[in-house]
Amino acid sequence: MKTVLMIPARYASTRYPGKPLAELRQKDGTVKTLIEMTWDAAQLVGGVDAIHVVTDDDRIRDVAQGFGASVLMTSPQAANGTERCAEALAQVDADLIVNLQGDAPLTPPWFVEALIERMRSDEAAQVATPVLRCDRQTYDMFVEDRKAGRVGGTCAVFDTNLHGLYFSKEVIPYIAPGKVPDPVPVFHHVGVYAYRPSALKAYVDWPEGVLEAREGLEQLRFMENGATVACVEVDARGRVFWELNNPEDVPRIEAVLGA
Repeated sequence: MKTVLMIPARYASTRYPGKPLAELRQKDGTVKTLIEMTWDAAQLVGGVDAIHVVTDDDRIRDVAQGFGASVLMTSPQAANGTERCAEALAQVDADLIVNLQGDAPLTPPWFVEALIERMRSDEAAQVATPVLRCDRQTYDMFVEDRKAGRVGGTCAVFDTNLHGLYFSKEVIPYIAPGKVPDPVPVFHHVGVYAYRPSALKAYVDWPEGVLEAREGLEQLRFMENGATVACVEVDARGRVFWELNNPEDVPRIEAVLGA
């Protein structure tokens, strides 16, 4: 199964314009852009035949090519990373497409490898995405962000077969203050997807759904059209995982990096 990993990146983010080019200080004192850090993370994933940054922006293209990345250019019309990957599909030969979103440079390689394995072993799966049980620190950060009016990470709820029931930028399921159990029954959706080409082709033929528009979550379009999104529970193995969603997340990620 030929597997191609794509890193969709756009400059015109509503919440954080220019986010792929945000600079983060590394442990050794050097500075790297977010897109380069994500590219570095992608290099550690096993079972991948090719890796491409996928963008419509010349600034991102130039920076990515500057550190040696392969770049596929797409149109500005792509509304999200999944649509951008679907458009880039015409430029590659692949049996499986992995979307490693450019704002999650702390994604461990085994998260992505678990998706690839699931898609290779389950021919019925159309889409797969990882979910990670929140530790208390991450859960508290999610709640803190929502209280401050910021959008933090995305939460996932799923059935006993690990099929997605819903994804939300709210912290779900609700837990009353002071009654947070251990382990925390909240799962963080990790910004990675694996798709079969047929699922990507169908995706762009469907109009944006009501839930997708409300939440701003691209995976809900699959669910609104009856496609099963398989949730793959992964283990952080002690590693702190945090996405860069807002400028306030930069120091959080730098702290994880030991900068």
